[in-house]
Amino acid sequence: MRSLFVRLLTSSAVVAVCSISATAWLAASSTSGAIQREQGQTLASDAQINNNLLGYASSHPDWSGVAVTVRDLAARHSRRIALTTEKGVLIADSATPGTPLPSRVSAVVDPLAVDVTLVPGAARDRIDPRAVGPFLLPASERARLVKAVDTYAICAGRVRQTVQMTVSNTGRPVVTTTAMEADEPRPMPREAAMLRDVCDATIFSTPTRTEKAALKQLNHLVGRCLKGKSKERGSVGLDFAWVSKERRPPGAEPDQTISSCIVTARKEQLDPYVAPAAYLYIGSPAEAAGQRFPLPSIAGAALLVLVLTVGVSVMAARRLVMPVNALTHAARRMRDGDSSARVTVRTTGEINELATAFNEMSEHLQRMEEQRKAMVSDVSHELRTPLSNLRGWLEAAQDGVAELDPALIASLVEEILLLQHIVDDLQELALADAGKLRLHVEPVHLGDLLDQVATAHRSRAEAAGLTLTTAVIGDPSLTADPVRLRQAVGNLVTNSLRYTPRGGHITLCARQDGDRVVIEVTDTGVGIRAEYLPHVFDRFWRAEKSRNRRTGGSGLGLAIVRNLAEAHGGTATATSVPGVRTTFTLRLPS
Repeated sequence: MRSLFVRLLTSSAVVAVCSISATAWLAASSTSGAIQREQGQTLASDAQINNNLLGYASSHPDWSGVAVTVRDLAARHSRRIALTTEKGVLIADSATPGTPLPSRVSAVVDPLAVDVTLVPGAARDRIDPRAVGPFLLPASERARLVKAVDTYAICAGRVRQTVQMTVSNTGRPVVTTTAMEADEPRPMPREAAMLRDVCDATIFSTPTRTEKAALKQLNHLVGRCLKGKSKERGSVGLDFAWVSKERRPPGAEPDQTISSCIVTARKEQLDPYVAPAAYLYIGSPAEAAGQRFPLPSIAGAALLVLVLTVGVSVMAARRLVMPVNALTHAARRMRDGDSSARVTVRTTGEINELATAFNEMSEHLQRMEEQRKAMVSDVSHELRTPLSNLRGWLEAAQDGVAELDPALIASLVEEILLLQHIVDDLQELALADAGKLRLHVEPVHLGDLLDQVATAHRSRAEAAGLTLTTAVIGDPSLTADPVRLRQAVGNLVTNSLRYTPRGGHITLCARQDGDRVVIEVTDTGVGIRAEYLPHVFDRFWRAEKSRNRRTGGSGLGLAIVRNLAEAHGGTATATSVPGVRTTFTLRLPS
């Protein structure tokens, strides 16, 4: 039995045998009581009790008179029913005083937060429809509405329409009309299609004085809730739906903020009219009468099961605790910062698989820790270039070497925007790998874009003794994200500046190639060896492993270039002749 599953299954079987034996003995001495409990505890009965108490809570502001209802429900369903406040204070109980409450709460009776497990068809706002509060119509208004419906029915009969009336929870009549059936076919009067125009329905379809006052209060509460959250103008109608005063698509639902405020306002308006939430306890008749199983029998059987369970568990645990302790020790080492923590388990089955998975996780965390440390250097590399450009031009302007004219200011603003987008790129690098990088595309004039990149890097090029030029062949048509594209080309220029010796030349070129636009950055630098070319766009990769800033960056710039090109649906490639030239090429769909 080397498998953990087999050992646990065997242990459970032994415990189950003991439990079944004890249960059988108890069942033999209390069969009738067990059957009665089993038959009495049904979900349908619980739902009916909960529904009746919800109806009481919906129409009463407190629980002061609920005792009679509780006793009636208990007698009708042969159940023990008790209600307590949320703080545990007893409200009503069908059992004799002093009888302990059942061990668990059966439901929370709250008409403003209906328990959907007992009321599956509850409204989305979980407000009991019987909780109407200030919308409850007085007798005078009900009589006036019913009289208006009667008048409407007489009028509808003249155009062969039958009126059926039902009464809602508020006392308002609800009217539906259907066409009368004739003994022999004959055309319907033309007026039947326009019943509302022929017969006056405004009297019973217009809110009454009571409803207007309630709606005014409700809309005030909704407006207070929406203050500072939504600027949409509208109001709540008798059906508690939002009626917007702004143009919206047909059938459009109000936003979540408005819907939430309507529910919150309704609950606040109804709160004074309904009873507060109460805990409902439902028990068997035996619990109501305070009956108990013979304590010595239960105690003896429980003790026997406990002794056997402990004995079997101890034997099984002896074989399980050693590898688990080894895993725990390794996990604590990892918690203390030792990412090289590994565990060796001399067993088979699930424990061995767990140890293997732990070791794989440890190795993965160790790799992630190494990448995290490298990320600090990578981030500083990506941020240093635009910051250096900004500092260089600003210091030049401060020293009077360069004039802070509109063109230079525009260039500095572009560098600031580039800096901001670099930070965003680092945060969204994982999305870029998945092809989900957000782009804001628009028509791009490549001549202007290349000139902007060259202007931003020209001072550094001149300081390094390099010539930086641009060339656009024809008039390539491109739709892309100009900021992202400028960032990609800028990264390529930065790379060329770093690896091109004094006296060299860097060229930025753009041309149309069929349905593709080609952007090339060519330099006369040291070049890239053939075996390194497949890796130059890999994240964190550098041919020079010391990561000396004088010989290269962190290895993230070209990875971002590839991600940006792929996000545009294009590619990034590199060709090189060591010591002669290196060309980085972006191919983007036009």
